[in-house]
Amino acid sequence: MIIDCHGHYTTAPKELEAYRQKQIAELKEPSSARSKGTISISDDQIRESIDKAQLKLQRERGTDVTIFSPRAAGMGHHIGDATTSLHWSQVCNDLIHRVCTLYPQNFVGVCQLPQTPGVPPTSCIPELERCIKELGFIGCNLNPDPSGGYWKDPPLTDKWWYPFYEKLVELDVPAMIHVSLFVNQNVQKTGAHYINGDTTAFMHLITADLFKDFPSLEFIIPHGGGAVPYHWGRYRGIAQDLKKPLLKDHLLNNVFFDTCVYHQPGVDLLFKVIPADNILFASEMVGAVRGIDPETGNYYDDTKRYVDALKISESDKRKVFEGNARRVYSRLKNKLPASK
Repeated sequence: MIIDCHGHYTTAPKELEAYRQKQIAELKEPSSARSKGTISISDDQIRESIDKAQLKLQRERGTDVTIFSPRAAGMGHHIGDATTSLHWSQVCNDLIHRVCTLYPQNFVGVCQLPQTPGVPPTSCIPELERCIKELGFIGCNLNPDPSGGYWKDPPLTDKWWYPFYEKLVELDVPAMIHVSLFVNQNVQKTGAHYINGDTTAFMHLITADLFKDFPSLEFIIPHGGGAVPYHWGRYRGIAQDLKKPLLKDHLLNNVFFDTCVYHQPGVDLLFKVIPADNILFASEMVGAVRGIDPETGNYYDDTKRYVDALKISESDKRKVFEGNARRVYSRLKNKLPASK
């Protein structure tokens, strides 16, 4: 079985964006009472949006299951207030649940959190619990910068986050560290802000001792870890200067990377630097890079091709394609048949 740990509902019916725009417009009318409102999307609309995109590509590329969440850029935690974020997250998470209910063999849910700049992450716990306990989700996407590029909240290792981490550990679910929009137009979203977010989060973890307090807490850093594998010597050296343990002992029992790296040399480097035990297969297909690479004739985000081409053992490939995802997302055991 091949499990893709990083998929977003980027092809959701247009009614979802219309709901969001209406919600944003209502923020300009502070005198009006804000309610969650409703959204009308039929099962047939969901099927059409999935059948012609994610499901079609699953079949063409030979993957089996996608760990699926709301569109990352759409989270927009910097917009409005905590009420805005809660209503928007609930609507998005409910839609993911409907996809997973319609396609239980192909998609497993991961939730968006109702984060808001300056609001303690404890505010996200009720929605996390609803998604895990009631909707059957297996994890969450955690935005390390809900301010949209200003990094106003404390770093991920600050005790500000600790009650939320306690709940992750209690529920036995991991978090994928994933930023959303960047509000400064000088910084491009997917090619700059996303990679910076991945790299910044890793630096947060290097400089502190979070996993001494939470030895079973697990994070996935997407997009191949941003700049981390390419500058692994720099990060090893910084950790050494800070009198931290070797990175393999300091972080790699708790931190994992995905394969959303869109060319063969990048994936080759990822596997030369990071142990196979810490890499989860992912594509983020129908995402940031949707075109065909003229050098290969294949889609950039057909990442299975890159892993297939690696000169690694079949045992390591099984870990990357399936075993590591089952280990990190432990609640998958309730969703998927046992590996053969």
